[in-house]
Amino acid sequence: MREINVQEITKEVARLCIEANYYLSEDIKKSLEAAYESESWAIGKDIIGKILENAGIAKRENMPMCQDTGFTVVFVELGQDVHLTNGNIEDAINEGVRRGYTEGYLRKSVVKDPLDRVNTKDNTPAVIHYNIVPGDKVKITVAPKGFGSENMSKLKMLKPSDGVEGVKEFILQTVKEAGPNPCPPIIVGVGVGGTFEKATFLAKKSLLRPVDKHNSNPMYAELEKELLEKINSLGIGPQGFGGRTTALSVNIESYPTHIAGLPVAVNISCHATRHAEAEI
Repeated sequence: MREINVQEITKEVARLCIEANYYLSEDIKKSLEAAYESESWAIGKDIIGKILENAGIAKRENMPMCQDTGFTVVFVELGQDVHLTNGNIEDAINEGVRRGYTEGYLRKSVVKDPLDRVNTKDNTPAVIHYNIVPGDKVKITVAPKGFGSENMSKLKMLKPSDGVEGVKEFILQTVKEAGPNPCPPIIVGVGVGGTFEKATFLAKKSLLRPVDKHNSNPMYAELEKELLEKINSLGIGPQGFGGRTTALSVNIESYPTHIAGLPVAVNISCHATRHAEAEI
């Protein structure tokens, strides 16, 4: 049994909140650079260039890539041989968010209640997902999610008879309806299977996968490639001004489901798709 002081978790969460908002991940940067080279529409190419320039300024000046620094989503993989000391892990995570958003001068975007709309003024509470895993370590992934893209996301409880064609149609229709709103080029996270809530979790978690990695199941890998090609044929383009680069990646995750169901969730994310991780 390994003991970990929850203050270590607070420190890491604070750092990751800043890192995720300041620095574009390397896989997305490379994907945008490749898109810049292949984009044939002049306006689209210029916009991708400006996105890359913006990311460079953010990194150089240590400042947020975007004014919407997001609702903080935290994924925790907690080793079953870890004993947490000196407090509650959830309080520790929220304290880390509080410090990170204050010290990093990140916009506070969370309201205490969805109807009375009073700002919490420190971007807490976070949405936290826990997973108990083997081992004596704690892995923390912080994924701030802006709502320009989050608001474009959808869930549909398809019938099994809708099959793969129904799944494809729903994903494409969701991207079409989103149009320029999620700040394309986008990353399309898809969850297929499970239950009402599991599908949406899968879609969210799929956004953590590097854009240059496909699903390990060849069937889903082919589906990702097919959908990316179709999405990029829609002509929405960077920031909605036309072009061939509407999406950088389609990431699909699946889970067993009920004989009577075919849940599908689409969680759209902007070109930044911010996330940073650490292991304690």
